[in-house]
Amino acid sequence: MKKSLPELPLEKRERFVRDYQIPPYDAGVLTSSRALADYFEEVARLSGKPKIASNWVMGDVLRFLNEDKRDIKECPILPRSLAEMILIIEAGTISGKMAKDIIVEMYRTGKPPKTIIEEKGMVQITDEAALEKTIAGVIAANPTQLEQYRAGKEKLFGYFVGQVMKATEGKANPQLINELLKKMLKDS
Repeated sequence: MKKSLPELPLEKRERFVRDYQIPPYDAGVLTSSRALADYFEEVARLSGKPKIASNWVMGDVLRFLNEDKRDIKECPILPRSLAEMILIIEAGTISGKMAKDIIVEMYRTGKPPKTIIEEKGMVQITDEAALEKTIAGVIAANPTQLEQYRAGKEKLFGYFVGQVMKATEGKANPQLINELLKKMLKDS
């Protein structure tokens, strides 16, 4: 019976580029250790989003570990928890900004993202009626900016987005805010 040899780092790097469609640089970082490669593959498999998994592992996860001089084997964020967070973002339940806060908490406590989201009430607002009411309030509270916006000062759109985000404590879906705000600024 012939034993197969373990996959060599170069072979693994090439497979990551081919199978996961990630850039060679990312594949090089992610295959720098077997444990890191295994961690990434588990997150990619569970989330079904290898490029997004690569971004989170190479970004926040490795940054936290480097700051604490820890190895991936000591990472308090389990692959399944990171995959779960990726899927929660993709579903629109939380925003990317919220995810940045959640991953810090995941690393600090080892808790899964759903637990943190529930504990902190961090669900993204996607209720159009509620957002329209908030946007209407923001528009009404800023008549000068509205007048300037209508006079062609389009950079004020960002101001209105910021005011709505402030009013919703950053919980509103940014894409939905943009859509509703464009419509309401035009119609009001």
